Order: sequence, then structure tokens, then C-alpha cells
Amino acid sequence: MDWTILQFLAPAIVASLIIAGIHAYLGLHVVERGVIFVDLSLAQIASLGAAIAVWQGYDAHAPSVYWMSLGFTLIGAVIFAVIKGQKARIPQEAIIGISYAVASAAVILTLSKATGEAEHLRDMLVGNILSVQWSEVWLTGAIYLLIGLFHYVFRKRFLEISMDARAAAARGVSVRFWDFLFYASFGFVVTRSVAIAGVLLVFCYLIVPSVGGMLFSGRIGPRLAIGWVMGAVVSMLGMYFSVLFDLPTGATIVCTFGLVLVLMAAVRPLLLRKVHN
Repeated sequence: MDWTILQFLAPAIVASLIIAGIHAYLGLHVVERGVIFVDLSLAQIASLGAAIAVWQGYDAHAPSVYWMSLGFTLIGAVIFAVIKGQKARIPQEAIIGISYAVASAAVILTLSKATGEAEHLRDMLVGNILSVQWSEVWLTGAIYLLIGLFHYVFRKRFLEISMDARAAAARGVSVRFWDFLFYASFGFVVTRSVAIAGVLLVFCYLIVPSVGGMLFSGRIGPRLAIGWVMGAVVSMLGMYFSVLFDLPTGATIVCTFGLVLVLMAAVRPLLLRKVHN
């Protein structure tokens, strides 16, 4: 890969590393909470907001589209936080799945009335990370830095709610309030990431590194470290394969995530056997 290609890929590479960093951390919470598809659901709700804005005639890259998307995402965050606080027998994951299905159908219906609907649907699913500009990268990095600092300051509370919400509630902690703060901050990240990378790639950045970390450790620190390394390595590999074989970048990174996870699962018994020996 020559210098010209590296210069062209540089914004996309940095953006993918930034996205991988924040999503690997948030993925720990999502997996511990058992709401695996919350990212897909919020991402699709964000896409619905964007689709409605496009349908109304706004350019797909206009600021109005982002704010509409963020508004819909925050509404979803409120719904998910409130639902968990209810004592109904309906699992939260069921509501999340229903929200995803309805939002997906609504996106298709909305874009069917917009011009270039096939292109919009494709961009929302797999994104077009190669088109990201440096200004978007730095803005995204600044937003994620603020959210990362927020989660660092309140890390004990967020981990407490994610690991054992019932015990936290028994100690008088307002689980619903902290759930809303988690989903709201999560919504800011998802809305921004989906606009850059698409729904499928954002889901992989959230879940796959966390699952990869769980294969080799039960402790938060090592799992997070493994997730960060995996996210960075897979991002670089996926980008390289995309250029090498002239493939769509988002879809290539998604498939690379799946392949690397399979390899990690295959290697795990061998490493554990060596440790025990």
C-alpha cells in the first residue's frame, strides 16, 4: 500500500479507531446488561430520524439530519430506561427487538417516498466510512472524549447498575435515572457512529470486541484491553482487505470481525490448556 493510498485512508483509519475505542467500553455494559440488540435498535431509531429528515427534503449530510436523528435516539433512550423500571413480565430485550423491527420497517416506508432510497438504505446499513473528512473525525473524537470522561467520573455507578441492578436498587440507587443517563450517552455515540460507519459496523464495534474479551477473561480490565486491541487490529485489517480486494469497506470490516472472532474462539482452548499445564 503506497503513501498516496495511506493518505486517502488516514481519516477513515483514525475514525475507525476512535469508534472502536468508545464502543468496546460501552459493549461491556451492553453485554453485562443482557441487552445485546440495544445498539441495533437505537441505531435503527436514529436512522428513522435521519430518513424522515431526508424524506422532508434535507440533504443527507446536513446538520438538520443529525439533530433529527439524535432527537429520535434520545426518545428511544427514555423509552428503554422507563421500560426497565416497570415491573411487567415483558423482558426488556423483547421491547428492544420490537423497536428495532418497527423502526426498520418505518425507515423502509419513509425512504420509499424519497429519491435515491436504495442508496440511502445501503449507507445506513453499511455506511461509507471512506468518505469521512478530518473535520468530522476531530468533532467525533471531541464528542467521544467528553462522553468517555463522563463515564469515567461515574464509572462505579454505571458498572454497579450494569452488573447487578437489583442490588443497586436495594441500596437506594435510582436505577431508572442512571439507566437514562447511560442510554442517553449511548445514544449520542450511536447517532454519531451510525452517520459515519452505518448500522451493521457500529453493532460489530459494540458487541464483537466485548465477546472476544470474554473468551479470555472474566475481569473488566483485561476484557476491555482485549476489546480495544481487537477493535484496532480488525479495523486496520478490514481497511487493508477492502483496498487489496476492492471491496466495500464497511462490509469488509464486519466480515473481518466475524472471522477474527472465530479464530479467537478456536485458539482459546489451546491457550487455556497451556495455562493449566
